[in-house]
Amino acid sequence: MESSAMTIFINTYLKLFLILTPFFVVSVFVSMTRSFDSRQKKATAIKVTLAVLIASFVLYQFGGYIFTLFGITIDAFRIGAGSILFLSAINMVQGPSSSVKQQDDDNIAVVPLAIPITVGPGAIGALLVMGTETGGGFDGLIAMAALLCAILSVGIILLLAGKVERIIGQQGLVILTKLTGLFVAAIAAQIIFTGVKNFLAI
Repeated sequence: MESSAMTIFINTYLKLFLILTPFFVVSVFVSMTRSFDSRQKKATAIKVTLAVLIASFVLYQFGGYIFTLFGITIDAFRIGAGSILFLSAINMVQGPSSSVKQQDDDNIAVVPLAIPITVGPGAIGALLVMGTETGGGFDGLIAMAALLCAILSVGIILLLAGKVERIIGQQGLVILTKLTGLFVAAIAAQIIFTGVKNFLAI
């Protein structure tokens, strides 16, 4: 039982951590807050983490109700969400957009850093699908704990963004972003494959 719970926790944590694209987020965070002092950077990182936490838990918890409200089947949404997540992965592999510019104010925590950079269309779809798949009960609590840990991990990386950039450099962030994109593409492909397989089995 404990082994099964730990497996669910680790698998869910890794998937959600990668879907939140932490290294891409750090790269953008560093670029947009370069003119900030240390206090502003810390405050912005905390605001981003809180915004991501609220948005992710709402999506994860109420995905089933959203599907019922709009009459969408989980498998149809798997295919759509997986496709969008795959496009997001391609964007990461190609590299951060050159249109991201340094900001002169700290009013960027919720938009665009939390949404849509951290919780983008692909992440939103994946969170809705994974929340519906897991359901309630003990497994659901484990999955929610994994989601919390994944978001807090991203928050810690943002708080240490300056040190991370100094240690691995901007080029290192780009490489890690591309590697994350490859893993996210695999997760997206699995979501699409599951949706297609279940749809054809009906």
